[in-house]
Amino acid sequence: MTAVDATPAVRHVDHHVDHHVDHLVVGAGFAGLCAAIKLQEDGERDFVVIEKGEEVGGTWRDNTYPGAACDVPSQLYSFSFAPNPEWTSSFSPQPEIQAYLRRVARESGTLDRFRFGTRVEDATWDDEAARWTVRTSAGTWSARTLVVGAGGLSEPKLPDIEGIETFAGHLFHSARWDHDVDLAGKRVAVIGTGASAIQIVPEVQRVADRLDVYQRTAPWVIPRNDRRYSRIERAALRHVPGVQKAYRTATYWGRETYVPAFTFEPAIAFPARKLAEANIARGIRDPELRAKVTPQFALGCKRVLISNAYYPALAADNVDLVTDRIARVTPTSVVTADGTEREVDVIIVATGFHTTELPITEHVVGRRGRTLADRWRESGMAAYKGTTVPEFPNLFLLVGPNTGLGHSSMVFMIESQVQYLRQALRTMRLNRYAAVEPREDVAAGWNDRLQQRMKRTVWQRGGCSSWYLDEHGRNTTLWPRTTFGFRAALRAFDTAAYAVRGEPAPPSSTPATPTTHQQTEDVPA
Repeated sequence: MTAVDATPAVRHVDHHVDHHVDHLVVGAGFAGLCAAIKLQEDGERDFVVIEKGEEVGGTWRDNTYPGAACDVPSQLYSFSFAPNPEWTSSFSPQPEIQAYLRRVARESGTLDRFRFGTRVEDATWDDEAARWTVRTSAGTWSARTLVVGAGGLSEPKLPDIEGIETFAGHLFHSARWDHDVDLAGKRVAVIGTGASAIQIVPEVQRVADRLDVYQRTAPWVIPRNDRRYSRIERAALRHVPGVQKAYRTATYWGRETYVPAFTFEPAIAFPARKLAEANIARGIRDPELRAKVTPQFALGCKRVLISNAYYPALAADNVDLVTDRIARVTPTSVVTADGTEREVDVIIVATGFHTTELPITEHVVGRRGRTLADRWRESGMAAYKGTTVPEFPNLFLLVGPNTGLGHSSMVFMIESQVQYLRQALRTMRLNRYAAVEPREDVAAGWNDRLQQRMKRTVWQRGGCSSWYLDEHGRNTTLWPRTTFGFRAALRAFDTAAYAVRGEPAPPSSTPATPTTHQQTEDVPA
């Protein structure tokens, strides 16, 4: 371990502070809720979770569009410490996931630490006090550590289309669904063919008079092998010891078998590609339409989607798949580059989220006086082990850079990161560290090795451009190895990788818990 470097630092931040806490957690989705539960479990009492929404849930609270469901099997999409015996099917719909998160939050006994309807306006590292000063819409907080669990799928991304602001009908993003708009008998346009769109399209097709689907790039879509659990099966999951754990374990290892096709040799995915092609043939008879929906890149290069209903919906008489570029939007229509004008009553934007330029980073100011967004604009979005960043002491990112997955459950990754956070806090308390900050050389080495490994993945070799990649063509979103490799890398806090401030932190009544420290870890093999 080394002392914090001598780079000129931000001096004392002169803010009026309304509240002082040890730990401030931002976000109340899976990540923030997991952090709260585990902080309490470790005996931490002085923490608060702030959330801009009005309840827990994050993306599952916000995405209430028709057909919203998870594309990770239900048995894997829950906390390992809070299994859910109430799933009704092998792939859970949004209402069930949100109900699960509400229940876990309620039963955890942490809800009194949550402050809803509270948005972060800025967070600044106070180097003199070795604390974060966080200004919110409901007052200013001072915190020893700042845990950001805002998530990569939290801020909708709107398309840059000429005239879209002039549209006189109803226009909304899939993550901000307007339930007051009745789509029955309407002329509807859906812009986008990603994960949300393929769930929305079949639902809209059933009720709309006409539906235009605007496709920039065709996705690979494999069958959704969903099934409802029988009454006997659900009873066994609830009451027979070991059944749910066996389901979860089998599902987890089954999903890990996908990793080589994504990260080592794309040709291994040939059987899955044939399955996807068969899905097209089964859902669409028209050769011309089949050609439009058949991707021209390797399966896995973009997110692989799952649906049994998407292709039949595209083939329906009231649906038109439009592959010409949108030139502009008028008050009453969408106009494509070939000059065709299609009158519409409603436009549904399903164009994804800000994933490689997270909005919250514009408001987090580190030790050198620049924002996290400024740093990432200069060097690219990167974090040590996806969790900590040089220049930003005592900042922990949950679902940070290169922690996303193309095959398994993000809940597993979140739990791994929260374990690393817990070990860091125990280390700080045991050694009375006021601040820990990853060393520049260690963080750069981690990310250089990670990007080197990324070159062999389908995301770099698959022949597509995707939201996984930043403006420099670097994949800053996904983890290029197994999930158990990620967990191994974050099992213990590696103090040697950090610059530490040795002045004692303020005393606390919370007992210190000894922990084992390991040396800097490489990206696991």
